[in-house]
Amino acid sequence: MSDDIAYPVFRTPDLALALSTARRLMEFGQREDSDVCVYAELHSVAEVQRVAKELLEGWFRGQEEYGEFDGALLEEQPALVVGVKGSGLPFDPAAYDGRLPVQCELNYLPVGSIEDAFTAAIGPNRGWINWEMLRWPDAPEAGFNGESKHAEVSLLINTPTRELDEYADDHTVLVHVRSVCVDGREIREPYAHWLAEQVGLTVIGSGHRW
Repeated sequence: MSDDIAYPVFRTPDLALALSTARRLMEFGQREDSDVCVYAELHSVAEVQRVAKELLEGWFRGQEEYGEFDGALLEEQPALVVGVKGSGLPFDPAAYDGRLPVQCELNYLPVGSIEDAFTAAIGPNRGWINWEMLRWPDAPEAGFNGESKHAEVSLLINTPTRELDEYADDHTVLVHVRSVCVDGREIREPYAHWLAEQVGLTVIGSGHRW
């Protein structure tokens, strides 16, 4: 079993520029079966309902208290807790009591099918786009074999962390590679630098565990 580590390679307050830059990096490793996942956290009823109107096929799921539904059948639980598409979200604001923040996600979609709609809908909320199933090429001059298991590109929106636990007024593009740590040093970090350089970018910070 192995893990990946993601290095920031671009940061900007311009979301359109961040998206186009992430796409340029993603396209460097894109394959026919590459896919994309998106995720956001929505902290108000108004934002949940607004985003749902724009992402009707999004999967929305609210919070629950620990042990709140222990022993309850699935059909006895609120639809918002189980998860519901945007088109089926409740209208009554009372249905969201204790359920915020609401998570919104769409997973394993074809590349290019959701990114524009998602970035148009996300507004001030925190979230991310993750392109998966890429293939990074060999870099023999740098001494690295290519890889696919951990070849991904991420765009963090309105946050500097994947956990979405901090707000930022800018957006960060990250390149993923396999994590190989020896004596506290990531020995494949130079590969991340090489990948970034192939599309005119550069690593601008330390790696994020993913």
